[in-house]
Amino acid sequence: MHALDHIFTGLLFASLAALALLSAGHALVNKRDPRSALGWILTCLAIPLFGPIFYWGMGVNRIYSRAKRWHRESGALPIIPPTVKDVPTARLPGELAYLRELRNLSERVVSTRLLPGNHLIPLENGEEAYPAMLASIDAAVSSVHLSTYIFDGDDTGRRFVAALARAADRGVEVRVIVDSLGEKYSRPTARELLKGSGVKFRHFLPLRPGGYLNLRNHRKILVVDGAIGFTGGMNIGSRHMVTTPAPVVKDLHFQVLGPVVADLQRTFVEDWHFAKGKQLTDARYFPELAEAGSALARAVSDGPDKDFRKLNWIILGALSCARRTVTIVTPYFIPDRPLISSLITAALRGVEITLVLPEVNNLPYVQWASRSYLWELLQQGVRIYAQPAPFVHTKFMVVDRSWSLIGSANLDPRSLRLNFEFNLEVYDLEFAAALEGRCMATLALSREITLAEMDARPLAAKLRDAAAKLFSPYL
Repeated sequence: MHALDHIFTGLLFASLAALALLSAGHALVNKRDPRSALGWILTCLAIPLFGPIFYWGMGVNRIYSRAKRWHRESGALPIIPPTVKDVPTARLPGELAYLRELRNLSERVVSTRLLPGNHLIPLENGEEAYPAMLASIDAAVSSVHLSTYIFDGDDTGRRFVAALARAADRGVEVRVIVDSLGEKYSRPTARELLKGSGVKFRHFLPLRPGGYLNLRNHRKILVVDGAIGFTGGMNIGSRHMVTTPAPVVKDLHFQVLGPVVADLQRTFVEDWHFAKGKQLTDARYFPELAEAGSALARAVSDGPDKDFRKLNWIILGALSCARRTVTIVTPYFIPDRPLISSLITAALRGVEITLVLPEVNNLPYVQWASRSYLWELLQQGVRIYAQPAPFVHTKFMVVDRSWSLIGSANLDPRSLRLNFEFNLEVYDLEFAAALEGRCMATLALSREITLAEMDARPLAAKLRDAAAKLFSPYL
């Protein structure tokens, strides 16, 4: 019996060592970022059993291979109307001609076209966004397609559930995609509330043993009758109603009209297909869309599958093209080295860069990691401001008061590497000026963060922030 114990113990240690070596070798070969590879290798080798389990559960991007298999097995992709797919990219007006290199970059890295004739309406907080969204749902005659990360079961969520159910009762085709992880933020869930209605519901990547804890669908898209779109950073929930009791999350959403709405629809249709919904090939989901304004807009779908890193390239390209000003508003700021280098390079060229962050973050560990990067930017002249409470989830970027980027993505690894995001790049002076105006109003109420403040942090705070920084690739 004693000998068998020794044999069993030896086999156990050998199995653990083999698992650790196999996992470390997989990270060494497949991780593109050497810092990420080193971190996972050390985790796998230093923490028996749990290190490899953590790596295979959190560190492996299975989406890329799954997406390739999905494309191979699914047959024909959902249709894209010829008027959108085959139209040549729009020409930039004279005052924006200097951004043609940025336009060319976007043209090469994404499949969508830069489309003219769009109109974008900023909607501040739930008080402005939700009534407009609900009114569109109530007026729907053909289809309602909603994709969101979080769909709370509170009063606001129930108002949306009621509107969606009413639309389905009228004979409107109503489809809803909610991320499986985001759904867990509240009870009852959207699926439970919609049960028994005519609404077709799908989870994005259902959670299960061995499931995808990263790689979430962070997109926020609503398309009504294929003609009216909404997108931005706002989920569905009363937390975005700033007149309600705390906790409150301030945010900015956008109503979208014009030809680019077809690309919001296309993104939803592809996600619906991926979520094992029926393939939507009816041309009525893509009606002819008249021009509604003067903005040139392009949809940018980003994710860890076929669209990997494309949004990141566009952001770096925008920084390299900036001549005068760059304004960045984001709730989560955990930059990688290329982004830091691009920001510093632009600042050293004389570009006035303004970065606006929340004073108090809803995720303290993210704020700790973020603070560890600020001194490097402050040293080179980047101006950084802290917005007062409540927590501000707004995100946008404006270059030279000419080019804007809006949507669901934050400036952190989770958005730029791990999640599925949806953004719009917009070439329009009036729209950029409107976003700049909102930022200037915010700065009047904000506190500027100084280099002296960063240097004066207590040693304990510096150690805490630096320790959080070590986990930046996974936050």
